[in-house]
Amino acid sequence: MLRRSLSSPLLLKEIRAEQLQLCQRTAQFTHSPTGTMTDSGKELIDGESDRLKKSKTKQKGEDAWKPEGPKDPFVMLDSLPEKKQQEIQKALHLFGMAPNLPKSLHQAKTHTYHFWDTQPVPKLGDIITTFGPIQESVNSIRNEPYSLPQGFSWDTLDLKSPTVLRALCSLLNENYMEEDDNTIRFDFSQEYLQWALQPPNWQFQWNCGVRVNTNKKLVGFIAAIPADVCIYGTKKRVAQVMFLCVHKKLRGKRMTPVLIRELTRRVNQQGLNQAVYTAGTVLPTPLSSCSQLHRRLNPLKLMEVNYPGLRKNLSSQRALKFNRLPEGTKVLGLRPMTKDDIPGIHTLLQTYLSKFPLSPLLSLQEVEHWLMPKENVIYTYVVEGDTGSLTDVVSFYSISYKVLNHPVHTVLSAAHLFYIASSATELTELMEDALVLAKCNGFDIFTALNVMNNMSFLEKLKFTISDNSVHYYLYNWMCPPLSPDKVGLILPN
Repeated sequence: MLRRSLSSPLLLKEIRAEQLQLCQRTAQFTHSPTGTMTDSGKELIDGESDRLKKSKTKQKGEDAWKPEGPKDPFVMLDSLPEKKQQEIQKALHLFGMAPNLPKSLHQAKTHTYHFWDTQPVPKLGDIITTFGPIQESVNSIRNEPYSLPQGFSWDTLDLKSPTVLRALCSLLNENYMEEDDNTIRFDFSQEYLQWALQPPNWQFQWNCGVRVNTNKKLVGFIAAIPADVCIYGTKKRVAQVMFLCVHKKLRGKRMTPVLIRELTRRVNQQGLNQAVYTAGTVLPTPLSSCSQLHRRLNPLKLMEVNYPGLRKNLSSQRALKFNRLPEGTKVLGLRPMTKDDIPGIHTLLQTYLSKFPLSPLLSLQEVEHWLMPKENVIYTYVVEGDTGSLTDVVSFYSISYKVLNHPVHTVLSAAHLFYIASSATELTELMEDALVLAKCNGFDIFTALNVMNNMSFLEKLKFTISDNSVHYYLYNWMCPPLSPDKVGLILPN
């Protein structure tokens, strides 16, 4: 009797109608033509739909066998174990169902950039031989913030508030994803974000957040800090854009262009019309495309957590032998930086970095902020000569990752090469000691870009190239492209 009822044409028609409604609700989670988000989209983010709130009760009588109706797909995904969610996300990536920006110039040639084609940036394929701004000045700067989809509002984040910092850490750690296979996830600390986002002269209004109106959840963020740079001999004050992040449930919903436009408006209000930023994807148009290289410090742990992008053809014994480092440092006079070293480091860096067409112009206050050692954030070492003067400096900053679903390991520590300058010591010797010091401080891997003169030691010290690239961009500034060895600017992003 039950089987005959389920196979009746009328009932099958009702079930198909229910399935169609599920697809329609999912499709409605996009921006409407008027730029507002539909109610279905709002329900998915708020998680406060009455249908989901009510507990399900058993149906009685002849209705007991009827299907309960389609469920909210995002709620269903969130209810799964984290391991199962990762498997689904990996499958979506492998089958190309998730929208992705191109990661190579070859892929970018066939990609359409609807937003960036409206911005003052060079077009892909343009041959640039001139220098200067693309737009001379901003004619008019609107006083009102750009409109957000219905149900969302702007919030300028107060980074001095521990509560706000915790919310920002939560957003970035859960949504600022780096690896496609979802085996590790960023684990930014409050101390790190304060270091990265609060240098001298940082601007409160340049920390743009987006919150859900109903529950005040932070679902979007973009920030910038002021920076002085030298571009082919031209000194410019620019906005250094960092930490663009949109909640994973809102990706592909046109939230990113609104964040960029709003930050641009706020930067323009302070009289700045240029910006510098980096990305792992290809946008119009890279000033320089740099490779990211890794050096294993704890090879067995990296193999056990299946760290993305590393060689997998080494046995445990061979990996240990191949990545062996000296027991101690070798450079005489090498020691941690102190506050008294600030003037000497400032002179060293300005002399060394001035050789590169794209370089920072650091003040004494900025040298203190960016390089003064702070545990689990920034590590800086100097070499003091026989006369007491500083001859070399090397620094690296700390990025922590959460290891997902591993029975033993939960955290992975990565050291990222920051600024290095040498006037008396070979760069290879200085960098080898930096690797030894990083390992002594508990880091599992050391990452560096092939910028400046880094290629002189990367291969010698057994760094291996990864699949990841870091592309440098200038906003509203035109100049010829640079090879990586001409880049002297590092963005801790």
